[in-house]
Amino acid sequence: MNDFINWLSQPWPWYVAGPMIGLTVPALLILGNKTFGISSSLRHVCAMCVPAGIPFFTYNWKKEMWNLLFVLGVLIGGFVATNFLANPDSIIVSEATQADLKALGVTDFGNLLPADIFSWENLFTAKGLLFFVIGGFLVGFGTRYAGGCTSGHAIMGISSLQWQSVLATVFFMIGGFLMTHVLLEPLMKLVGF
Repeated sequence: MNDFINWLSQPWPWYVAGPMIGLTVPALLILGNKTFGISSSLRHVCAMCVPAGIPFFTYNWKKEMWNLLFVLGVLIGGFVATNFLANPDSIIVSEATQADLKALGVTDFGNLLPADIFSWENLFTAKGLLFFVIGGFLVGFGTRYAGGCTSGHAIMGISSLQWQSVLATVFFMIGGFLMTHVLLEPLMKLVGF
């Protein structure tokens, strides 16, 4: 059993994880003509919990219960992986990336998210306002404006040959590059890094 846990807790190579993710698309289509995506689950939860007669939330959300169970499985899987199957090795961040981040004031490379930015202590600071509140709003707004999230468009949409998903994914990538190479440094200085 220990060998299995050790194998499971190691980072999986792209040629194993990639096909497993990719095979979810035909599996969902074959098993019930379902589409993969995470952001739509928030709409389902709102439709379930807030029956206020808002047209956007007035639909048969029970038909999408499988999506809510999928997201619950993702949350449970993340909890189990973090608390019981965590890789004890340090997070590997390239030296060039570490140097770039250190120049911006980020020095914590011990976790997947740097505590210099993402911590409870920063929640009610300028950093927290920018990265949690404004950033969260922009992600949520962008997801609804694009008609889906990166997983829905990049994994499901492109593989089912939807032109709008190709376009959305291209702009997701452009936005990521623009943020990383143009906007991140001035925003970090704005909040006191």
